[in-house]
Amino acid sequence: MTDLYVNGRVFTAEADPASAWADAFAVDGDRISWVGDGGDRPAADRVIDLGGRLVLPGFTDAHTHLLMMGAALGQVYLTGARSLDEIRRMLLEARAADPAATVLRGRGWLFDAVPGGAPTAAMIDEAISDIPVYLDANDYHSCWVNTAALAELGITRDTPDPIGGEIVRDAAGEPTGMLLETAATHYAWSQRDEATTDADRDEQVERALAAYLATGVTGVVDMAMDAFGLAALQRAQERRGGVLPVRVAAHWLVTNTGDDAANLAQVQEAARLAAEPSTPWLRVVGIKLILDGVIDACTAAMRQPYANGTNADPIWPLERLTPVVEAADAAGLQIAQHAIGDYASQIALDALESAVARNGDRPRRHRIEHLEYAAPGTAERMARLGVTASMQPVHSDPAIFDNWVEMLGDDRVDRAFPWPEYEDAGTLLAFSTDSPTAPHDALANMYVASTRASALDPAVPAVQPQFALPLERAIGHATRDAAASVGDGSWRGRIAPGCAADFAVLDTDVFAAEARSLLSARVAETFVAGRSVYRA
Repeated sequence: MTDLYVNGRVFTAEADPASAWADAFAVDGDRISWVGDGGDRPAADRVIDLGGRLVLPGFTDAHTHLLMMGAALGQVYLTGARSLDEIRRMLLEARAADPAATVLRGRGWLFDAVPGGAPTAAMIDEAISDIPVYLDANDYHSCWVNTAALAELGITRDTPDPIGGEIVRDAAGEPTGMLLETAATHYAWSQRDEATTDADRDEQVERALAAYLATGVTGVVDMAMDAFGLAALQRAQERRGGVLPVRVAAHWLVTNTGDDAANLAQVQEAARLAAEPSTPWLRVVGIKLILDGVIDACTAAMRQPYANGTNADPIWPLERLTPVVEAADAAGLQIAQHAIGDYASQIALDALESAVARNGDRPRRHRIEHLEYAAPGTAERMARLGVTASMQPVHSDPAIFDNWVEMLGDDRVDRAFPWPEYEDAGTLLAFSTDSPTAPHDALANMYVASTRASALDPAVPAVQPQFALPLERAIGHATRDAAASVGDGSWRGRIAPGCAADFAVLDTDVFAAEARSLLSARVAETFVAGRSVYRA
């Protein structure tokens, strides 16, 4: 059956500007069969008049965390809190709304909303002390807990720090209630996983999928897949007869145990999963390595110290990292390395160069995630190696930028999130949100990308507008290039003959309206594989 869509403003996301726009296209089954602008049109079983509305290729969120996003959508959202009193008020309101709760979970708090940027359990205890409280930071690299949660986790002055993490302690050696990096995952997140049922995870998956479809997202790249998440997505696929409404490519999370054999065993498990029969809807494509932390908590690995004189060691030192990268590369896995600091991106590329030398010259498309501050020349080095720059415009939102600037405190802030550098170098640039560390809304992400202004608080002026991108290029990085970042560039991410019929119809022409229309525009309908899967 052929459907012909006419009278539209169709942004194809083709790289050639001459082919970037059309007014009609045809869908034959699950693929686009024709795209045109006036003139002869193919015969069709149905003709759908778009009424002049804007059509975009479906967005691919090239770096996200599906289960965490689904869970976060049901937790206390603290990003809007600008003071400790506001955080406490929100927690008390949540407690009052569910007095029978045995635990309270929140997410998204900002360091500069807490006195001295140093949260303590006592600060939460003043509001809620009768049940455990777990609050993930906005970047999800720290967890702030109260005294009841410390007790539930069994954390005392004698509890050891895990590799790559820290249980923050006071001058007397007592835990303060802050868990940094792997201390958060090893203790707080492990407890969360144990307390979460399969029914909970099924609900989280459904919540995340529905939220994405409502914002025109038709594909995602999950960047911390584990056994729980994979099983939940497999169940969601089974419930739908073998398909999903969103295409999922997953990277298996590999953690540094400090033992090469144990680390390589994780790579072998990822390779086994990647080799299993898969579908276009759900597949394991690679591994994820978290090389460092975040600038906001001074845990990103930098070449030069932070403004306070401290620095952070990488979670994966080069001698532990290289064997894993070489093995994953040899197995044909895509390697995605979280590297926010410039030292982390340096060792990420060092390890990839070692893998190329060891495994020979062959097609490969590895990635570095975030690249919030990278040294000059990094983009060119990535281009030479064919490494994708996976970046998140919403992480540069000016409303949450002040603490980032304060932690660096020097001219490094002038090169924050410099997307044009990667374009100029010829590096593939893929945009994403890293939800739930930032809102998942694709259009809000495009607003930040094309203005460097704030989607969280439109009253905040733009910061470093010289790094803003024209909207056509920003959307191309979030559709065409995001799909290409996992090897799908030949068959999705564009409105072009032969590509999957994954597209979104908007209620506003955001190209013709002012930039802020990206914050008010809504997706009227989302199509995946030629089928309508969401309608406002």
